[in-house]
Amino acid sequence: MIKKFAELSLENLPQVGGKNSSLGEMYSHLSEKGIKVPNGFATTSFAYWHFLEENNIKDKLVNLMNSLKKEDFSNLKEIGAQARQLILESTMPEDLCKKIIEEYQTLFEHEEPAEVAVRSSATAEDLPTASFAGQHDSYLNIKGNDEVINAVQRCYSSLFTDRAIKYREDNGFSHMA
Repeated sequence: MIKKFAELSLENLPQVGGKNSSLGEMYSHLSEKGIKVPNGFATTSFAYWHFLEENNIKDKLVNLMNSLKKEDFSNLKEIGAQARQLILESTMPEDLCKKIIEEYQTLFEHEEPAEVAVRSSATAEDLPTASFAGQHDSYLNIKGNDEVINAVQRCYSSLFTDRAIKYREDNGFSHMA
């Protein structure tokens, strides 16, 4: 469910997305050359699917996306809000929380926890045919276990911003792939 940047490369794009796999590449190849690349970790696509399954909301999200009026997108705002609400009102699985908190705390082994960035990294982003730049949300200056967990969950919900839904529709990407 979690991968450290040191474990990531471009081969991990399907599991952790474009930003995270690129950060892994930079961390592994540039740090050894003296270039300071902040350490970090990624939650995997498996963690996201685990979150959906544990909260029994996958089918609800599929049904919402299937009810989108694709001819004029007149219900996009409503559908997006409902999808985000489903995710935000769900509970982060305890096993996933534990793993995220453990990794977060290892970033600051002997120091006071610092602020971190919690960023979305879609598995379909940075492809030759699609960018996804600016479609999902990122959260900066996040500090503390609960705040990190909350930011991860908000990143999950940002997969269903109106702009992200419309972008996937316009580019022929599945909402649930």
